[in-house]
Amino acid sequence: MKKAIIIGGSNGIGLALGKKLADRGYYIEICDKSCPEAGILKPDYHHYRYCNLLDFDEELFSHLALDTTVDILIITAGFGRIADFQFHHLAEIDQILTVDTISTIKIIKCFYERIRSSLPFYTGIMGSISGWISTPAASVYAAAKAGVVRFMESVNIELEVAGTSNRILDVSPASFQGSSFYGGKNDLAMMDSLADEILQHLFRSDTLFIPQYEETFKAVIQRYHENPREYGIYSYNYKKNSGRLDNSKHIKIGYLSGTFDLFHVGHLNLLYRAKQQCDYLIVGVHRDGKWKGKKTFIPQEERKAIVSACKYVDKVVDSCYEDSDAWELWHYDKLFVGSDYKGSERFKRYEEYFEDKKVEIVYFPYTQGTSSSEIRRVIDEYIN
Repeated sequence: MKKAIIIGGSNGIGLALGKKLADRGYYIEICDKSCPEAGILKPDYHHYRYCNLLDFDEELFSHLALDTTVDILIITAGFGRIADFQFHHLAEIDQILTVDTISTIKIIKCFYERIRSSLPFYTGIMGSISGWISTPAASVYAAAKAGVVRFMESVNIELEVAGTSNRILDVSPASFQGSSFYGGKNDLAMMDSLADEILQHLFRSDTLFIPQYEETFKAVIQRYHENPREYGIYSYNYKKNSGRLDNSKHIKIGYLSGTFDLFHVGHLNLLYRAKQQCDYLIVGVHRDGKWKGKKTFIPQEERKAIVSACKYVDKVVDSCYEDSDAWELWHYDKLFVGSDYKGSERFKRYEEYFEDKKVEIVYFPYTQGTSSSEIRRVIDEYIN
């Protein structure tokens, strides 16, 4: 049985394409952050693998690329929002570019030997009309999609020069109905004809498919090229006047503080668990361990350098005397701390302070294993 890999195939157009291919006898490998909606795909015709493109799993994609029964790769994963650039947090910019561009290109790299070979291999990536024209009020999303659109255009020339008939199909729609991508619910019936059209272009090894091109977007693209500024102002005003601008805060900021002396796996697990619950993690490093009655072995600047090297940490700062003081500086949404502080006078005070600030205090239970105290004990025994 031939296989198709769909990155982002648990909902929207990815799920619609998966159903179409399963009906054609393909076994579907779905890679996504969530499981596909139940009852859409036959249990014996698909397999789900957890995949988060913000934490690229090279081993997963390299392994899938070695499966010779796979001859279709479709990437529909991606996200963005309609908002003025000033309201995009640094973390949001990083996430959009990572998922929509960087991880997408990395996946193609993992499969490139298959794509470049003489054997038929069908590849499609969900681009966007935003990658072909300016899209004010969606500037970061447009930049991400423009990057992947130009990547496909360039690599397709390389494939042609290499002598293979395989190509990467750029599917660049505007908005379309039936997908949860736009905030609604999945309705595969509304995407049925679009999915059919995409597969027709995919199996022809075409390089570009813009849905409703002749009816709508041929004129739109021409208008854009004739006067980009005029088109951009029209596009921005249309989004604003139609109520599509969403300039609200979309990023969850987390904060935790600690000494992080003698850095060990317990510290690493703490940082990992915190980052799982926020988009942007700020870590305050204490000047010393006197507040716990302990001596620190490593200078603060070195401890800050060690913590900042961890991929789960976005920003390292000098800790404030009180975590509530840190909120005045960083306006975080979640405060992470060990469960042994729950019920203490200090954190009762924090809970009262944060009550009207919409800050959640997350108490992490301590796990058994390596600890700084145990390392100190071993060092003291060795010295003595």
